[in-house]
Amino acid sequence: MVVMNRNYSRYLVIIALLSGLIVGMLQYQLVVPAAGNQLLPYYYGTRGKNQVALTFNVDWGQEFIPSLLQIMKGENVKATFFVTGDWSSKFPDLLKIMADDGHEIGNHGYSHRHPVHLNNQQLAELINKNEDLIFNITGKRTALFAPPYGEVDDRIARVADNLGYKTIMWSADTIDWQRPSPQIIVQRAVNKVDDGGIILMHPTRPTVQALPEIINKLQNRGFEIVTVSRLIGDENR
Repeated sequence: MVVMNRNYSRYLVIIALLSGLIVGMLQYQLVVPAAGNQLLPYYYGTRGKNQVALTFNVDWGQEFIPSLLQIMKGENVKATFFVTGDWSSKFPDLLKIMADDGHEIGNHGYSHRHPVHLNNQQLAELINKNEDLIFNITGKRTALFAPPYGEVDDRIARVADNLGYKTIMWSADTIDWQRPSPQIIVQRAVNKVDDGGIILMHPTRPTVQALPEIINKLQNRGFEIVTVSRLIGDENR
């Protein structure tokens, strides 16, 4: 009887452990954010549509903007430009041309400050001040936020979300700010991206040289190049 009681006790312990594990897993499933939760940054858009987005973070490089716009106009391609307020206040005419050409304008913060070093109020001011400036120049409100330096965590995404913004990252980084050869930029853009991907670029001379081939290769792979809002299914926001 003693042996049976010990075995029975062992069974009870095992059952209790399994029950605790199951309960813990169920609780975990309840707190894990669902796919597409707006508090999470977007590294990809909607899959299954053979679409990709070209994005440009703009805090400098104004001399290359007209060439980028001319190339995309010739290819009938629209991109998403995330601009800072510092840049926009210096080059409002270029920003207005971007918007008038049908490109999407996103918020890159009023200045290129590290979001992780800002408290919630400072971060909100960084976004709101730039939104007002962009609206005054283009007449359009922004709904997409690309954090300077690509710094993002749950707090940063929550502050942006509370202001009505989706936080946008990328799935393919060309690292063109280092000004590698145009061919390297093409490889980084095309080889790293797949369905629903977001390609990050900046206005540099080698980017201008690489852009026609990037567009050509993406389209030859069957991708439609769209704005970020269209990629993530948020066109009507």
